[in-house]
Amino acid sequence: MNVVITGSSGFVGQNLTPFLLERGFSVSPLSLRGDWPEKLPERYDAIIHLAGKAHDTKNTTAPEEYFRVNTDLTIKLFDFFLKSKARDFVYFSSVKAVADSVSGVLDESVIPDPRTPYGQSKRKAEEYLQTKLLPEGKRLFILRPCMIHGPGNKGNLNLLYKVVSKGVPWPLGSFENARSFLSIDNLLFVIRTLLHHSELPGGVYNLADDDSLSTNEVIKIIAETKGKKPRIWRIPSPVIQWVARLGGKFKLPLDPERLKKLTENYVVDNTKIKRVLNIHNFPVSVTEGLRNTLESFSQNK
Repeated sequence: MNVVITGSSGFVGQNLTPFLLERGFSVSPLSLRGDWPEKLPERYDAIIHLAGKAHDTKNTTAPEEYFRVNTDLTIKLFDFFLKSKARDFVYFSSVKAVADSVSGVLDESVIPDPRTPYGQSKRKAEEYLQTKLLPEGKRLFILRPCMIHGPGNKGNLNLLYKVVSKGVPWPLGSFENARSFLSIDNLLFVIRTLLHHSELPGGVYNLADDDSLSTNEVIKIIAETKGKKPRIWRIPSPVIQWVARLGGKFKLPLDPERLKKLTENYVVDNTKIKRVLNIHNFPVSVTEGLRNTLESFSQNK
């Protein structure tokens, strides 16, 4: 099977490409810069569309840039797919195409209401893809992953790791939350299974590990991997929120956006994709996946 992958240089693409090659797939990276239609291989069976403009937490990206990359390029690529002989189009959207914050549990029945240009641009692409009539024999998968992590990934997990490694007390212990994560191993498992089994139905699927964790639990797991005792301070949340507002004004590490990322509730339901794959649990537990990522941080110091 020949698979075209856009965004192959990104975190997911760097993991997906060798994963598929080791399992007998042929992989053709595709850059969407310049006159990319001419770069498509003569024959391919699936397109995995990873390329996109990531959410800029510092809000320095112009809103139209999200729509140019996440919406317009996706539409153009999907139109090429519809005319091709390829069977599958796998679009990597995001849970942020549905909701920026979650009350309860996010499943596929929730009516999308994204509030940021990033989420809106992803949602607009989803809407276009879903309005097009698929020719017989073609499948469309719209995957909505939550926060993906794994070896080589940077972001808030890396920040937490550095805080604990330096013995700095975690000052946000008063915030009790629950968050879903997605191990890169479980993500790769899903993609391979969907491509390998032509009988599985296309559709919209949330992707998340089986269980959620609080940030305090993540801190404890990090401390365990470092052989340290977790140091969690439960400073009153109003004090922390005041400090974050100051951080926003004076460009400090803790600002309102980062505080939200570290302490918000965001639980994602993965029942639908597991039902389609006919499995009870993903191969890697949330704790095991997290430990794999944390160990990679230690090796790459």
